Amino acid sequence: MKTNEKLDIRNILKDLDKYEPRRRGWTWREHVPNLEMSGNVFTDASKPLKNSIPLPAAKYFDNIDPQPIQVITSEIASGRFEDDIRRMRMAAWHGADHLMVIRTAGQSHFDSLIEGTPQGVGGVPITRKQIRAQRKALDIIEDEVGRPINYHSYVSGVAGPDIAVMFAEEGVNGAHQDPQYNVLYRNINMVRSYVDAAESKKIMAWGDILQIDGAHNANATAMVAWKVMPELMVQHAINSIFSVKAGIKKENIALSTVPPTAVPAPDLKINLPYAKALRDFFDEYKMRAQMNTKYMESSTREATVTHVLNMMISKLTSADIQSTITPDEGRNVPWHMYNIEACDTAKQALIGMDGLLDMVSLKEDGYLPQKVRELKERAILFFEELIEDGGYFQAVEHGFFIDSGIYPERNGDGIARQINGGIGVNTVYERDEDYFAPVPAHFGYNNIEQYGLKADDNPSILIDGSTFEDHSKIIFIDELDETDNVNVRMDENEKYRNSNLVKPEVEWLADGTVVIDLTLPTSIKYAEAASIEIAKKMNLLEPEVIHREVLQTAEATRIQVKGKIDFDIDLEKLVLPEEPDLLSEKEIREKIDNKPLTIVAGTVGEDEHSVGLREIIDIKHGGIEKYGINCIYLGTSVPITKLVDAAIEVNADAILMSTIISHDDIHYKNMKKTHEYAIEKGIRDKIIIVAGGTQVTPELAKKQGVDQGFGRGTKGNHVASFILKKREEMNEN
Repeated sequence: MKTNEKLDIRNILKDLDKYEPRRRGWTWREHVPNLEMSGNVFTDASKPLKNSIPLPAAKYFDNIDPQPIQVITSEIASGRFEDDIRRMRMAAWHGADHLMVIRTAGQSHFDSLIEGTPQGVGGVPITRKQIRAQRKALDIIEDEVGRPINYHSYVSGVAGPDIAVMFAEEGVNGAHQDPQYNVLYRNINMVRSYVDAAESKKIMAWGDILQIDGAHNANATAMVAWKVMPELMVQHAINSIFSVKAGIKKENIALSTVPPTAVPAPDLKINLPYAKALRDFFDEYKMRAQMNTKYMESSTREATVTHVLNMMISKLTSADIQSTITPDEGRNVPWHMYNIEACDTAKQALIGMDGLLDMVSLKEDGYLPQKVRELKERAILFFEELIEDGGYFQAVEHGFFIDSGIYPERNGDGIARQINGGIGVNTVYERDEDYFAPVPAHFGYNNIEQYGLKADDNPSILIDGSTFEDHSKIIFIDELDETDNVNVRMDENEKYRNSNLVKPEVEWLADGTVVIDLTLPTSIKYAEAASIEIAKKMNLLEPEVIHREVLQTAEATRIQVKGKIDFDIDLEKLVLPEEPDLLSEKEIREKIDNKPLTIVAGTVGEDEHSVGLREIIDIKHGGIEKYGINCIYLGTSVPITKLVDAAIEVNADAILMSTIISHDDIHYKNMKKTHEYAIEKGIRDKIIIVAGGTQVTPELAKKQGVDQGFGRGTKGNHVASFILKKREEMNEN
């Protein structure tokens, strides 16, 4: 796979019936102690990637891209798995190595595996074809970035064991599995849920699949989230020990830890003690830190700040996996750009806090330890009452969970489920005495002695291996629906695949969606209505307000509107500007150290503008002074004769002339005069003349005889690179 080529989705879909995963099991990052990169030493970093996209500021640090030790999650589920594959590649290049595919909500109620690949709503229908296609794509992507990538989805609902089997067969590396999620949030019968979970966990143990629980849903759904902290720890405890008893290794069990509150509440005062209490109780397990979606609105800034505060807690309490709920979760639009921004935020924050625990420690007296002890006491008392009440099932019947009071306070508004109610009630049956299942991962009584096997024998040897050992025994079913499948969807936008036609997208290939940002000097009510009209006048189709933000009740409102365009752009017809051939900062400094450089600069003619030229020169603005260039600035309204004569006087290597005023093409006329006067003085072949200004184009500048013209967006390194290369060219000639 070439890094500058698009993934060929159709090639990935080809021969899926023959695809086999090349590995199973979860992979942690490879810690590199005292990693040195460009003179910086990182203590909490992992092995760097082979290919990646560094943070924007990396250009000042030799483009290094240090990777934190924590696994970084990106949650991906647009509803079209073929477009999610492309986003997986984007996320991997930005540092994600745990790609979590959200199932469509309704799948919890399916009582069997889904076949075919319909388009999802609020998630992706988890089918064997979708799993294979994405795992196959990830094989390619992980080779490209040089790091194993963990693929993850959900083992829940009434088809939980069926899904677990498919995940083990297809090389899925991580999965959510928590019977309490089924009981409390999907109203699946509690007996059925726990029996299914036991089987599912046994299968996950065979597949070495990392398990993440679902306790965090309590503080995402509770009326007052921080009040369920004691209950959350009880839920974590129940699922964790259940998983251990089912055979999952403790190092493959991760608690889904979610801070219960967010600013404007006192974030750290509530969330840090809770995270510390969890660490104390569950120090044998892994911690997966996730943002709390309960408090996420449509402001990406607000979500990002919350994310960073959460990651400070992750560093202080040594989280192992850092989830990155997309900052636009409140909009329910998981767009490419927000997935990537979330990955970059995690990488930037975690690397920025590298070595934090070597410099600070949590206090062992005062508020923090007192609050930690209080939370642990409340959790223990909750568990004791649960046992006294008759156990978990009875506690659920009596509404112990998701109550809006902080234990031992109860408000009587918890979620109550009945042991004889819910989906799948009365569907659990006692096994026959001679029950036998020829599979290597199985929960409960399995009479293998009747076939002459010992307790430690693998029952599947009697059939020469089950589908876990013999992948050829798996029956692969392709598309079943002629109108709703991946082939139809790809045919619809085929002209945009591997072609020169492009269309904006935020979620799906060529979805045509664009977002405009407006500030309107009126109240929010009028601003919303006006923004829709503005979008319509801009010929945007289906305009919709996706964010509103009051700047001041009467003065102004910020609005973001999304809409669609119905045209595309042919890349072959575009006239591209010439790419600047830039030297690195190190190369510029070395060349100037070896041979000093002097320039004379000024704004010419009657032009009094100086800001642009000063930004090219001044060290404060990243100008060329910082490289050690000797800059002689003559000011504004400098006569052309004075500019050239000064260059002769100081034996300058180059003239920098700034010209902003453009009426009657005076800027180009002055360029020509400078060129001609330099000829008249006999120095034109010895000096470089560079012109710059907002209305200057390289092509027209060169026509007037100067060596180069620079327009809007020019930086000091552009000018320095050109002058140094031009000087070398002149010396060679």
